Amino acid sequence: MQNTDDSYQIRSERTRWFMESRFGMFIHWGLYSVPGRGEWVRNRENIPDEDYSPYFKEFDPVRYDPREWARTAKAAGIKYAVMTAKHHEGFCLFDSQYTDYKSTNTKAGKDLIAGFVEAFRAEGIRIGLYYSLIDWNHPDYPHYGDKTHPEREMEKNRDRKHDFPRYVEYLHNQVRELLTNYGKIDIMWFDFSYDVMTGEKWEADRLVKTARSLQPDIIIDDRLIANGLPGRVLEAEPLPYAGDFFSPEQIIPSEAVTDRLGRAVPWESCVTLNNHWGYGSKDLRYTGAENIVKMLVNTTSKNGNLLINIGPNAKGEFPEEVLPSLEKTGKWLKKNGESVFGCGKADFPKPEWGRYTQRGNKLYAHVYERGPAQLRFDGLMGKVKNARLLRDGSELDLVKWRVDYPDDAFVDLVFTDLPDETDTVIEFELTKGEQQ
Repeated sequence: MQNTDDSYQIRSERTRWFMESRFGMFIHWGLYSVPGRGEWVRNRENIPDEDYSPYFKEFDPVRYDPREWARTAKAAGIKYAVMTAKHHEGFCLFDSQYTDYKSTNTKAGKDLIAGFVEAFRAEGIRIGLYYSLIDWNHPDYPHYGDKTHPEREMEKNRDRKHDFPRYVEYLHNQVRELLTNYGKIDIMWFDFSYDVMTGEKWEADRLVKTARSLQPDIIIDDRLIANGLPGRVLEAEPLPYAGDFFSPEQIIPSEAVTDRLGRAVPWESCVTLNNHWGYGSKDLRYTGAENIVKMLVNTTSKNGNLLINIGPNAKGEFPEEVLPSLEKTGKWLKKNGESVFGCGKADFPKPEWGRYTQRGNKLYAHVYERGPAQLRFDGLMGKVKNARLLRDGSELDLVKWRVDYPDDAFVDLVFTDLPDETDTVIEFELTKGEQQ
């Protein structure tokens, strides 16, 4: 059996690029974009198969241009993207030989994953594929009494028979397709486990071995094991299929994530920019760039990543309401990305006016509030050589000593307002003894 420390080191090496990338894009797209009431619409409204099937016939994304998607992501500063190859509804955006419930059999008439992979890879963005472990369309996935199935309460399903091992084989065959037919895949994002539907119910050990045999460098999320069960990635000795990173949803942890032994664990917060993962035709109030930037800085300051979600509409477009926020985020990163990409938790506590990130001998102060004319940096006296505005490289006056605060450094703020209303970044060069 592999030594725990060896496994930890292998995982650290495998996820190195991931933890330097910091900023990713989730893309939730499927038949649910047609009703436009979110990705769980079939579950929430208990829609039976016969009432959901018309969406398959109507799905016609005539404006789908993955190159435009990729250009938009690139301009926003995105480093990796994860797209739903199959969500819980069971509809496949790829040309699987194991089902007819796929995009090539709709009016789209094409493999939509192939276009995504090609376009995003061309822009230098790493590729991730999402695959739902559950499937509301497959006849062998449990219906009656299941926690999630839309037909879970329908009497017609009470005595329905399921060959669940046959479904598991279907799942494995489709994952094999995804990891064989599209070249190098960087991330496999499984979702999700619950109740008894967890771990070896999916034959998770075999599944992960298959994934790693086909894509030796692939990194895998932590959702093959249900929340709260032993053996997850946060354990001192996680199970072989525990995954490579922790994936909190719609929250950002209060501090850097560690395992039971106090060792750093790679992690990624996945968040929506409105209130749905899939397209919501009436949910068009998207969060602004200021919040995206601050979430990104927040996760980076705790050694984590941010995965922001986009739900394209039924025509195949990113909602136009989200585009200004993506554009503005990209402009901020173009000037300040050095304080995010390749950075992580600083060796200094969180300041009252914002956050710190750090890379080597560079300490980045993310200033959200201007305060008085001299900005105070607790405990930095004698630990920094110089200070500059990151956005343009201009020198700031570093007050290296004040008799009333001998342990603290100060920077004279020569501007009336902060140069960047979203996040003004000051770059400090640390003295040799303070480098990470």
